[in-house]
Amino acid sequence: MQVDPRGQRVAAGITTFVLVLVLVTGSWALLAAQAVVFAIGALIGLRFSPYGILYQVLVRPRIGPPAELEDQAPPRFAQGVGLVFAAVGAAGYALGTEWLGIGATAFALGAAFLNAAFGFCLGCEMYLLIRRVIPNNRSDREVPA
Repeated sequence: MQVDPRGQRVAAGITTFVLVLVLVTGSWALLAAQAVVFAIGALIGLRFSPYGILYQVLVRPRIGPPAELEDQAPPRFAQGVGLVFAAVGAAGYALGTEWLGIGATAFALGAAFLNAAFGFCLGCEMYLLIRRVIPNNRSDREVPA
């Protein structure tokens, strides 16, 4: 499955805004909502995430088709990483461990901002590095008789 990389930057921009609001308000509920957005993107697919739908409906019709598409596996992995940080942060805020909430949210914010502002997807780069270190050699396996 291929995705429009511009949609990922738009989603990262929205995520950046949400995470700044979380840091300003300390709202565990808002961070939990962002975790749900990450979970949908990671587990169901980027096209079905709320930010992906907003991009498809409001932005893409106005800017036209992309010049190129990219594999969805790296951005979905990045959404999974974001989910982990958002879940840890929401738990930190909810349980009164504010330093944990702030720290986890700040890490997620840093990654989202890099993607939104510069098109550098930190989670995608992690995915590619992991794939280089642990390749998926299904074709090298023998088929049982």
